[in-house]
Amino acid sequence: MLTPEQIENRLERTLLTVQKPGRYVGGEYNAVYKNWDEIQTKVAFVFPDIYDLGISNVGLKILYDQINQRDDALAERAYLPWIDFEEVMRRDEIPLYALESKHPLVDFDIIGITIPYETLYTNVLNVLDLAMIPLKSSERGAEHPLIIAGGHTFSNPEPIWQFIDAYAIGEGEEVIHDIVDTVQQHKLNLRGSTTAEAISPPNEQTASQKDARRIQLMKLAQIPGVYVPSLYEAHYMDDDTIAEVVPLVPEAPKVIMKRLVAKLPSPPTNFIVPNIKSVHNRATVEVMRGCTRGCRFCHAGFATRPVRERSVREVVDVAAQALASTGYEEVSFLSLSSSDYTGISELVKKVNERFPDETIGVSLPSLRIESVSVDLMEGLKRSRATGFTLAPEAATERMRRIINKYISDEQLLDVSKEIFKRGWTTIKLYFMIGHPSETLEDVQAIVDLAHKVLNIGRDIIGGKAKVNLSVGTFAPKPQTPFQWVPMDTFEQIREKQALLQKQLRRGIKLSWTQPEDTLLEAVLSRGDRRLADVVYTAWKNGAKFDAWGDQRRFDVWMAAFEEHGLDPKFYTHRQRRVDEIFPWDHISTAVNKKFIFRDYQDSLEGKIRIDCRKQCYACGILPTFNDLRYENPGKGWMCPEVKRKPKSQKNLPILG
Repeated sequence: MLTPEQIENRLERTLLTVQKPGRYVGGEYNAVYKNWDEIQTKVAFVFPDIYDLGISNVGLKILYDQINQRDDALAERAYLPWIDFEEVMRRDEIPLYALESKHPLVDFDIIGITIPYETLYTNVLNVLDLAMIPLKSSERGAEHPLIIAGGHTFSNPEPIWQFIDAYAIGEGEEVIHDIVDTVQQHKLNLRGSTTAEAISPPNEQTASQKDARRIQLMKLAQIPGVYVPSLYEAHYMDDDTIAEVVPLVPEAPKVIMKRLVAKLPSPPTNFIVPNIKSVHNRATVEVMRGCTRGCRFCHAGFATRPVRERSVREVVDVAAQALASTGYEEVSFLSLSSSDYTGISELVKKVNERFPDETIGVSLPSLRIESVSVDLMEGLKRSRATGFTLAPEAATERMRRIINKYISDEQLLDVSKEIFKRGWTTIKLYFMIGHPSETLEDVQAIVDLAHKVLNIGRDIIGGKAKVNLSVGTFAPKPQTPFQWVPMDTFEQIREKQALLQKQLRRGIKLSWTQPEDTLLEAVLSRGDRRLADVVYTAWKNGAKFDAWGDQRRFDVWMAAFEEHGLDPKFYTHRQRRVDEIFPWDHISTAVNKKFIFRDYQDSLEGKIRIDCRKQCYACGILPTFNDLRYENPGKGWMCPEVKRKPKSQKNLPILG
């Protein structure tokens, strides 16, 4: 394996031959550098896509900051190289390395890979291969780094179970420290057993000497919120559905409950300033985590419960520190639904007072379709240049009731009128096709509604008015009320997209998702352990950067399914039984499966659930949160403030 000095020398000879060499050199402002030889535990955080995307990932920024606050550990970063530099690395035998020290990833104790979406799975294998680390957990020894994964795919880690040593289920700010502490203790124990081995006969060697890796994995499995896939076994029914997933050792819990942080820790402010332009070239402050709206298609809304907030004072102070420490000229306040933040009006006021300079841009993403949202954006006048985004998701009352995102046409049109009246020239509308029971009439309503919005704009500001229509395709996600439903077939998706393309007129720009992309996302979202072989075969035969349309190799994926005797339609187009055990039922987001099923039943009847801050529906997150014996998180946490009693679940059907 090359030394850091050797890697530096080879980079000097090759970097000018590839696109954007700034991706691969490190040295960014605010990057953290520690003395490698003086640090006990080394952690490399990896985003399995290119630098331009990964440098903006908020989760990795938080974990990088958390580890580097420790005196006994360091955190460095790596990203997947683009195709041109990958060819150079393979040709010149340059291993994937960390940007800060140029140490190969194999030199680290822990490699933490964030996987926010499923179409990164083949990239994860490419990361390991470029790092010259065995792809499968079963092939790694005590000399290899631990491969720890995290990110929103934690709801169903099964399709890549063979390649991950341990999965952090839920939020990472606390569990990452538990993992580091466990690794450090294991090293101490291992050193002690090695000393004993030197004076003991071979037939008296300890178990840790014989199988140090497995002992370490069993220790990790005892950390709340850590899932070690190799310590479990899946059994199947005759119809290929799951019979059960069972632990193989007493150390592995039957159900792995996600980790939660009771009070959001102080966010990082010394953001690394990238060497090249990134997708989000600005400071980001998370104002709130979680959502109480309960949109039935939204995985993030279920996976991030409960809601926790930061105070307005903390948010403004952090924003000021981040702008001062980075030189950025824009700050974004991040949450799933910014206008649900209880201090949002005060925040806008304080931001304007703190940042009166017109050169500082401030944005509030994910605003709801309400007049107050327009008022908020008007309060932040500097955001107008980017247009205004609304996400109705569906265009008929029936569909909005099914997905639990009820917004009347009148409300949407009134808000659109306010937007155009206040000077914005472009409205971007997000819709989704393929929702359960959707018809062509529901899709036609998207066209009609987009035209109405455009007409309003033209009445107010004339030909400058534009509507950008972004139409995604629904893929059912695990641990949501729609985990039981089939997705649309290729034929249905293409028919609906053709209708949109044919009927939209000038002034409306349409973008959509390719059906192949949606199918791949859907099959990997709800797949079981057998898909690990499919992922490996697809990667081996050239699949990577599957989220990039010009790189996707759908034919390679279909050939991999065929090679392993699996039909993707089994995972995508099949209605699930009410009592079916899912591949992910041993992973808990702390939202009760009975509640999720009741919500699914409500969707069939078109019943709306109002914001659960106004009516608690006993989803399970509150007792789970209390059972974990966290300290009272205080005012920022919504659930204890609910006044009404939760509905009983005793009459719900037994599931799973």
